[in-house]
Amino acid sequence: METKSETVDTIRRPVRGAQAPPMKQIKPAGLTSGKQITSSPTAVVYCEGNFAQIDGKTANGLVRHSQSYRILSVIDSTVSGQDSGSVLDDVSNSIPIFGHLDAAVAHETVLPNTLIYGMAPSTGRLSTADRGVVLQAIELGMNIVSGLHEYLSDDREIASAASEQNVTIRDIRKPKPSKDMRLFDGSVASIKALRIAVLGTDCAIGKRTTAIVLAAALNAKGIKTVLVGTGQTGLMQGAKYGIAMDAVPPQFCCGELEGAIIAASEAEEPDVILIEGQGALSHPAFCTSAFILRGSQPDAVILQHAPNRVHRCDFPDMPMPTSSSEIALIEAFADTKVIGVTLNHEGMSEAEISDTIAAQTHKLGLPVTDALARPAAHLLAMVVAAYPGLTQRHSMAAI
Repeated sequence: METKSETVDTIRRPVRGAQAPPMKQIKPAGLTSGKQITSSPTAVVYCEGNFAQIDGKTANGLVRHSQSYRILSVIDSTVSGQDSGSVLDDVSNSIPIFGHLDAAVAHETVLPNTLIYGMAPSTGRLSTADRGVVLQAIELGMNIVSGLHEYLSDDREIASAASEQNVTIRDIRKPKPSKDMRLFDGSVASIKALRIAVLGTDCAIGKRTTAIVLAAALNAKGIKTVLVGTGQTGLMQGAKYGIAMDAVPPQFCCGELEGAIIAASEAEEPDVILIEGQGALSHPAFCTSAFILRGSQPDAVILQHAPNRVHRCDFPDMPMPTSSSEIALIEAFADTKVIGVTLNHEGMSEAEISDTIAAQTHKLGLPVTDALARPAAHLLAMVVAAYPGLTQRHSMAAI
């Protein structure tokens, strides 16, 4: 296989999704800084030209929450010199942004362990400029983590350089051999834990962020919860169970997800299993939501929606669905129910968020909140209202 070296530029798209800062400062609810586990490997996140943008969603997620890596800094020359938390959420997190790798490395007294490729370009491939940064990091002795569809460990030039420097390449999306993959057999239905999928009306809309906030809120309440990741960012952040759904052959998607859920159930014995959503069931460019609904057989769904988003990401001629139309589609497609809606507040002021929550609650007859702009307790209440037995069970156990 020849090494691909042609230029494939990443796309800088407008700030959207849960990664977008609101128009008025709102402290994110329920998320912690990436600098939370000092024993974790250290990492610099490369996100040139895309931090706080749609294509930078991997970097955005990592600076908000990371169990696997202690995030030291972000590389993006378009916003260098700023605090990544301030750029992303208007709240400082003490993770600086640098213009290039040399500056990020010079800022540390010890060489960072890892360079994480923090972008999810629509091409799924490495640009010529990005290739140079990856090779530079390898030359310095840094391990590489990538969520691209193009596997860097299969690239002759990059793999050879990594071998010479004795560093590792971790391709998050690289699946195991199909001979080792699992077919769906329906055993997920026997799991005792409540299964809740967090789906959305579009891609890059904040499903993973909402799931992380909800998992933290449930665990803090004593309701043991495990999050099953279904995309590269969640796995990079440290999801103990899960698969990169869009890298698995369709025949095995449902079975592989079912296997991850069963593994989480058997090992953790949780009260709740949250399943991270991907894409949207109504979106013709994605099949992952259908596989998630089939493979997880969720008892309930929480829907993430961006009221101010006019069209689908990357599809300017494709209008966004309404929350009510997506709810109807989900409930027609699967034997499940939508128990609440969470908002992505892109382009919304504080007053608009409050007005929209009130209007959507009245229109849908469901609880509505915003995982970042409102207290995590509101998200917790959404689940408890639908399943009061969760708290009653723990009240009885405490007696």
